[in-house]
Amino acid sequence: MSKGLKLLLIVPHPDDEVYGASGTLMGHLEAGEACGLVTLTRGEAGRTLGLCDTPQELARMREVELAACLDVIGLTSPGARAGGSVFEHHHFPDRYLKDESLDELSAVASEAMTRLRPEVVLTFPPNGSNGHPDHVTTHRAVKAAWDALPDGERPRLWYYASDVPPENEDLRAQWLAPNVRHDVSRYLVRKLQAIACHRTQALSTVDFIRKFPHRVPEETFHEVQ
Repeated sequence: MSKGLKLLLIVPHPDDEVYGASGTLMGHLEAGEACGLVTLTRGEAGRTLGLCDTPQELARMREVELAACLDVIGLTSPGARAGGSVFEHHHFPDRYLKDESLDELSAVASEAMTRLRPEVVLTFPPNGSNGHPDHVTTHRAVKAAWDALPDGERPRLWYYASDVPPENEDLRAQWLAPNVRHDVSRYLVRKLQAIACHRTQALSTVDFIRKFPHRVPEETFHEVQ
């Protein structure tokens, strides 16, 4: 079938786009290839780091952070939008996606894939990378939507993947090694700037760089065969 977007990310939280795929997005956008991002929650259940007081304030702050990040990436620039790039932000409850209807979440993913016709869809792997229940639930929803598409209409399906297996035994049992690699070192400065837009996620940034420094200049994925 004819393609629409080059790459569509479907992830649960503001910041899930930046650590593992922002350089890849920058590369496609620089080449004039439209990309898309679907974020399912506002991230209101995350850590505030003393920057705000309530979940509602945190949600608003994280929306501002995400907007700034996407501006650095170039996804929401006038040129990208004119070329067909898309950003959609849903308001499912952060940390409680597992309590939502999986059919409803899958419908969101299915509608986005059908309407936007991406060449590649990227989401979290079966173990959610780190076991986060929202990550795992998003994986299940996207995979169910992808499985339900007719063979000729399925995009390629990628998961975030690391060369380093998880320390947790249960997570390691579902670990999928990377089979797609993108050298994004040319975008390193912009990627770090995009990461830094998510101020409320400073501890997550430190953890990511401490555990996976190699994934800053090189973004790695597992393509489902």
